[in-house]
Formats: sequence, C-alpha cells, structure tokens
Amino acid sequence: MRDPTTFLRQEYEDLVRQELDWKLRVLGGPSAPWCTVDGKRVLMFCSNNYLGLSNHPKLKAAAVDAINTHGAGSGSVRPIAGNMDLHVELERRLARFKDAEASLVYQTGFAANAGLIPQLAGKGDVIISDELNHGSIIDGVRLSAAERKVYKHSDTGDLARVLEEAERAAPQFRRILIITDGVFSMDGDIAPLDKVASLGAEHGAMVYVDDAHGEGVLGEGGRGIVSHFRLGRDKVHVEMGTFSKAFGVVGGHVSGSRDLVNFAYNKSRTWLLSGSHPPGVAAACLAAVDVLEKEPQHVQRLWENTRYFKKAMKDLGFDLGRSETPITPVMVGESGKAKKLSSRLFEIGVFALPIVYPMVAQGKARIRTIMNAALSKEDLDFAIGAFEKAGRELELIPARKAA
Repeated sequence: MRDPTTFLRQEYEDLVRQELDWKLRVLGGPSAPWCTVDGKRVLMFCSNNYLGLSNHPKLKAAAVDAINTHGAGSGSVRPIAGNMDLHVELERRLARFKDAEASLVYQTGFAANAGLIPQLAGKGDVIISDELNHGSIIDGVRLSAAERKVYKHSDTGDLARVLEEAERAAPQFRRILIITDGVFSMDGDIAPLDKVASLGAEHGAMVYVDDAHGEGVLGEGGRGIVSHFRLGRDKVHVEMGTFSKAFGVVGGHVSGSRDLVNFAYNKSRTWLLSGSHPPGVAAACLAAVDVLEKEPQHVQRLWENTRYFKKAMKDLGFDLGRSETPITPVMVGESGKAKKLSSRLFEIGVFALPIVYPMVAQGKARIRTIMNAALSKEDLDFAIGAFEKAGRELELIPARKAA
C-alpha cells in the first residue's frame, strides 16, 4: 500500500541536494548587537530589529507590567472576548502616530495581507501588483477571485500601460487595486509611491502599500513611506505594516480611513478567527510607539550607521546593488559563493545570512545585511573588517596592494 507521506521526505531531500534548504541557527538570548548564535558570540548583522527596540528597557518593562495586570493571554479572539483595553489603546495611538483616522492591529503582517487583500478585490475586480512584491502579498492576491496583473518592478510607465490595458479590456471592472511594497526586502530600494499614487488617482484605483520595512526607517520620525512622500490618505488608501521589524515586537496592522478599519475587521477572516495578542505583546507594541515619538535619536542613528557602512563597503569595492535604505545587500552572484561568504563571516564573528535562488533570481545571490541603530562605530568597523577579510579570500574584491 502506498505511503501518502513519502513525498515529504523526498521533497526535503531534493532541497538539500540543491542546497536550497534552510539550516536554522539558534539565538540564545536577546536580539542585540552582540549575541549568542549556536553557542558562539557574534555580531548580529541580519536582524530586522532596525532600531534595537526588541531589547529596549521600556518595551521589556511594559510587557512585564501588562502580564502582571492582564495575564499571560487574552483568552479569545477579539470579536468575542479577547478585545482588551490594551488592544484598543494601541490602535488609537498607532493611528495618531500614522496621522490616520484609524488603525487595526492584526496578529501578523502576513495575516494582514492574506486576510485583507482578498476582501478588497474579488470577482469582477482587478489587482495590479509589482513583480517583486513580498510573498505575503502574492499569497493574498492568490486567495482573491480578482483578475491579476503584474507590472515591472517600480516601473510606473509599465504600471500606466497595465492600467490602460485593463480599462480597455474590461471597462466593467468594479474596482482596481494597485499593490506595492514600500521598501523591497531583498534589494532595499524604495517604491516610487508618489508616482504610483498619482496613477492610481488618475485611474480611480485603490492604492495599497505594504510598508513593513519602511516603518521606523522612512518618513518623519520613522512614520513610514506615506509620510516620506508626504501623501494624503486620499492618495494611499491602505498602509499596511508590522510590529516585528523596527517596532521590535510582533504583529501586523493597517492604517487609513475609519471606513477601511470598519470594513477590515468585519471581513478579514485572519483577524476574525485568530486569537488576539497576549497582553505583554500589545503593551510592548504600545511602548514602541511611545519610544518612536519621544526618542528620535534611534532613527537618526540608524541612518548615520547606514551611511557609514555603505560608504566603507563601496570604498572596498563591494557591489551593494540598488539599495537606498538600511537593507544593504552585498552582491555575490553565485549561490555557492554566497554561502561560503556567510560561513566565513560567521567564523570571524559576524552573523549575516546568504539569500539565494529561488528567493532571488539565478546569479543574483547576496549576503543581505540590515543596519541597526544599536550598533556602535566599533561594531561597524569590526563587521567591515570581517567583510574585507572574507571578501579578499573569496576574490570578491581585489587583493590589497603591497606597500
């Protein structure tokens, strides 16, 4: 009799043979500049913890206090009995921070995209998506019954073409939804959201931006890409984000009009059918918003570190791709060489992971580094020295000339 689970091992072994499997390392302790990974003390250089807030004393204290006052868990989904005052206050404060009428907190950023996108556009509608959008957007689009179209990465001329073709081919579309990442997570480039929003307005389309990597990074005081481009909520209708990166905790959210939020929490099954955040998580997220409002030095330091690292790496001869943000890919090309570079960096004392096919195109493998506000200049110099040593050994940059 056939074993219905045989394919599980076979497919995993295929991944191992192709060197496409994830080999999970273990973090022992907090996500801090110097941390313990697989028992080795290394410099953290691949965390999404842009501002170092995951180990900020105010966030830790808020989480502990909330556990003492509200318990370890919420006990339910929010529509039934899990809607705590902490959740409501977090949404109020987040909306104020985002300069929006309202915000809604989801369990994760993935849950926000997977739950809301299929409700915003369905049968009789069309979704137009950037070709390099995040996997959570892609899955949200796949869950929709809407017609799907893709435009070339950050190419607003191609977006205009797709919009015009969609209108000519199907003038009966009820709704047009344009979706783009704000900051693209593999290359660190910024979407031309101002031009996307202008095209959306011209064609009567709803504009949805996933700003997971722009929050805490772009805009006034880290308010994100909508703030960065000084756009109104009449131009960008859905601003989605996450608490798991610059905010240092976990969770997703959307900000926009009160109508958007009322629609979202009544229609998104990922929101309706998932347990709400434990009190400690909600309180830590609240504390993160408070820190961003009152301690602007974290965002300033993030950009200072980013500029310092990029200049030094370029001076050494490294190719940093098209990055415009603290996401700084060190382009390598071959997947095998990227993995060797990551391993050598780890030996020297820097934790930075390789990104290889199929996460990026063939021949575009890289080490994706992510800058952190908590890194000191000495930390950065250590990392730059490690990249120089490993890069010369692997002939990624020219050998140092003899004196």
